[in-house]
Amino acid sequence: MSELMQARGLTRRYRMPRSRAFEPARWTTALDDVDIDVRAGSALGIIGESGSGKSTLVRLLLGLDVPSEGTVDFDGQRVDGGASARSLHWLRRRTGIVFQDPYGSLDPRMSVGRIVAEPLSALDLPGDHRARVREVLADVGLPADAAERFPHEFSGGQRQRIALARALVHRPDVLVGDEPLSALDVTVRAQILDLIRELRRRDGLTLVMVSHDIGVVQNLCDDVVVMTEGRVVEEGPTEKVLLEPQVAYTRRLLASIPVIDPRDR
Repeated sequence: MSELMQARGLTRRYRMPRSRAFEPARWTTALDDVDIDVRAGSALGIIGESGSGKSTLVRLLLGLDVPSEGTVDFDGQRVDGGASARSLHWLRRRTGIVFQDPYGSLDPRMSVGRIVAEPLSALDLPGDHRARVREVLADVGLPADAAERFPHEFSGGQRQRIALARALVHRPDVLVGDEPLSALDVTVRAQILDLIRELRRRDGLTLVMVSHDIGVVQNLCDDVVVMTEGRVVEEGPTEKVLLEPQVAYTRRLLASIPVIDPRDR
């Protein structure tokens, strides 16, 4: 498989607010000299504790933020995080993202049909938008009348299915999940996990899954990147990293959470 996404030397620093006038500028580093590759058709997991830089990395990969240093390339084309929204249509067309909070990520004033159709309108895509919305809602296991209803009428798991439908409605090549299962209970989490796995298999999606839940990455991803304090400290095939971690941080991370032997899956 060829490399679809590449990051080289990614660094992101943020200026800290001043507590007093004339105080010297202070900076904090959220991401520090990160290299990462995502192979077409693969599933990459990014794990680490809160504040490790996972979400910052995703925002840079998707052109939602501008790196202080370094570059991101998508299928050979440079991702310019400082570009206008319209000039990044090509990237938005090829990527979809599901966020952590199924409650906060959906506009309560909009019908589900309008929410899911947003990417089609924003990207000026041709075709019958209503028919495509019905199709993708069925794909994620929602009832036929879901398009006419509103987010508050659905459970947390159903709302995350709505968010997943919105991320997939424009048929992207890459699906990115930024902690998409952490707000769900165990049973619903397993259902959404199975759904993502099946959609990936059916549609040949490339998957980037950010999670502090090692079990999610273990069950879904071919490769894994381990992050702490804005740096990548370990990476490789998921089975090898989970069974034979090479650095102390990874061993501590795995020791804190029960991990199923991948050979038993």
